[in-house]
Amino acid sequence: MFAVIKTGGKQYRVKQDDVIRIERIAGEAGDEVAFDDVLMLGDDKETKVGTPLLDGAKVLGTVLEQARGEKIIVFKKKRRKGYRRRQGHRQELTLVRITDIAASGAKKKAAAKAKPAAKADDEGTAETKAETKTATAKKPAAKKEAAKKAPAKKAAADKGEAKAKPKAKAKASEAKTAKKLDEAGKAADDS
Repeated sequence: MFAVIKTGGKQYRVKQDDVIRIERIAGEAGDEVAFDDVLMLGDDKETKVGTPLLDGAKVLGTVLEQARGEKIIVFKKKRRKGYRRRQGHRQELTLVRITDIAASGAKKKAAAKAKPAAKADDEGTAETKAETKTATAKKPAAKKEAAKKAPAKKAAADKGEAKAKPKAKAKASEAKTAKKLDEAGKAADDS
């Protein structure tokens, strides 16, 4: 039987008696650890896939050692700027031997039964939340309408000014070109 577990932001495919290196978790050598985030269980006959997790599934393991990975160099450089930074990093790791893969457990079912009771309490608060949302929604709607009208007037005024400026510039440039043509014509007549 195999399982796919999630720990430290990564996923691992494990079988019984496998030794895996994962990101550091709390515990001393010899401590028991349980991985509750089981994404998939499978064997030769069938495979169960969670959405996203399988309810009640658990993978148990024993901590073998707390260790550190190899040193890696983080080097940053920006060419032609004189910027160079060198930094080393060693990831802290935990070696774990998988001892058991349990397909179902009582803890997940008990937690699932406790959740519906909490939802019943939340229904009363959900109604009050809905009432406050509708009350607050009316106020911003009025402000939004007023805000929409004011910029529309400013935009219309700005458009009028914007149209006037190019016309004035066009007239001024036409006058300049006409003046140049007149001067060119007089120069041609004199020659």
